[in-house]
Amino acid sequence: MSFAIRPATRADVPTVLRFVRELAAFEREPDAVAASEALLAEALFGAHPAAEAVIAEQDGAPVGFALFFHNFSTWTGRRGLYLEDLYVTPEARGCGVGEALLRHLAGVAVTRGCARFEWSVLDWNEAAVRFYRKLGAVGMEDWTVQRVEGDALVRLAGRG
Repeated sequence: MSFAIRPATRADVPTVLRFVRELAAFEREPDAVAASEALLAEALFGAHPAAEAVIAEQDGAPVGFALFFHNFSTWTGRRGLYLEDLYVTPEARGCGVGEALLRHLAGVAVTRGCARFEWSVLDWNEAAVRFYRKLGAVGMEDWTVQRVEGDALVRLAGRG
């Protein structure tokens, strides 16, 4: 299987949203996606982009994507690259697309002088964890993700 990875364009927004929805279904949260094409277009291609995306294609057809953005480490004094979403269509899995996307983003991180390349994985996704370990990723066993959203976020901000 031959495939190519390229930066996403504004024309890819419907595909990105489709992949986000397919990823949410895979992650057992099919109704959790609130994003729209308009929101993604603004986030990726607006005046102040919040994220970037790349598309993996096989014979010109999209078979996967990765959406990422920069974070920052005060300890290293440098920015890092954070992978928010990685998705490969079921028919393209096992053909090297996911690994190629990760290697591509690692190259972006190195080129941009990032100190780290990080992402999260669901603990029940044992196949993904094994795959990431094979590529040299290390689990951050002492760290847990914290999140405040919805009404709790409004209350924390003192606005509700």
